[in-house]
Amino acid sequence: MKLYDSARQGIFPMELGPLVTMYSCGITPYDSAHLGHAFVYLTFDVLQRRLRDAGHQTHCVRNVTDVDDDILKKARQLGVNYLDLAAQEMAKFDRDMQLINLLPVFSEPRATGAIAEILTLIGQTFDEGLAYEVDGWVYFEVSKFPRFGQVSHESRASMLELAEIHGGNPSDPRRRDPLDFVLWQPSLADEPSWESRWGAGRPGWHIECSALALRDLGETLDVHGGGRDLAFPHHECEAAQSESVTGAPFVRHWLHVGLVGLDGTKMSKSLGNLVFVDKLAAQAEPAAVRLALLDQHYRQDWEWHGELLSLAQSRLATWRSTLTCARASTVLDDVREALDDDLNTPGAIAAIDEAAQAGFNVATPAALLGITL
Repeated sequence: MKLYDSARQGIFPMELGPLVTMYSCGITPYDSAHLGHAFVYLTFDVLQRRLRDAGHQTHCVRNVTDVDDDILKKARQLGVNYLDLAAQEMAKFDRDMQLINLLPVFSEPRATGAIAEILTLIGQTFDEGLAYEVDGWVYFEVSKFPRFGQVSHESRASMLELAEIHGGNPSDPRRRDPLDFVLWQPSLADEPSWESRWGAGRPGWHIECSALALRDLGETLDVHGGGRDLAFPHHECEAAQSESVTGAPFVRHWLHVGLVGLDGTKMSKSLGNLVFVDKLAAQAEPAAVRLALLDQHYRQDWEWHGELLSLAQSRLATWRSTLTCARASTVLDDVREALDDDLNTPGAIAAIDEAAQAGFNVATPAALLGITL
């Protein structure tokens, strides 16, 4: 199986053992998950299915960022406890992922459940001279990690711009370098707080995922990723702090998924231009929603429009018309070959279409894509 690696900027064979470890950055549950989130987790789902089909065992961890600026801000606006907000939105998320038939993940750890590990990891960076403290804020010093930029390959100017967009606050005067990022910060009066050697506070965004990944999967992950917009700063910072402490490669294959747009603009909670899985599942069967997403290659940005759902529903009807056919074909091998070529799900679907039109039963290859006919 070959997969594109964002850090190496090319498609490379996956050198895998019997167990494949995978980490997918999960949601920050302060609002409903949208189609862009579903596209990311569906990509990891198909990868897991093919790896299991090939005889591997998979452990896929998908975290929950249940403490950060976004969820605390939303909880403050609503006048609710941030953990109650997280529980409410996670229930919706779980329902939506079940609708599109995602495999259960190996674990779904929460940041608030790993404060001890987070503090240990920050302490290691601090003790090794990789971090510094100012007024209770602890920063990772990027100049101490010469490979900073290895994941995203962004220029310094672009990094500064992206840091500003994603709440990195590069103009913070406490930082030695505007790109230095937060490991620990003091909590506001109405925010959750944990004791630390640098004072009471809460973790930064990036350190949460490093601590959870290292705890649940070990020093080097086979696959790690999420949406393309996470490459910088999130994944870049994860790699820097993790590798600085362990001395080992953090990730073998960085997998970044294209962004889903609507009306010419990327879907995002901040803009409110969202399409939700449950709304689509009310318009057509959930399998059609899954199939519509699979007809897009995971690395490409693309735009949602209603015709995709109609096409998927029609395609399902054609595939189901073959269930009474006794003839089997070699299409399963064709589907495997497409998936082994950088998860080419549109190619896999095209192969099933051709077999169905020729009158072959396509239930088994459809099942490999997570589609039950």
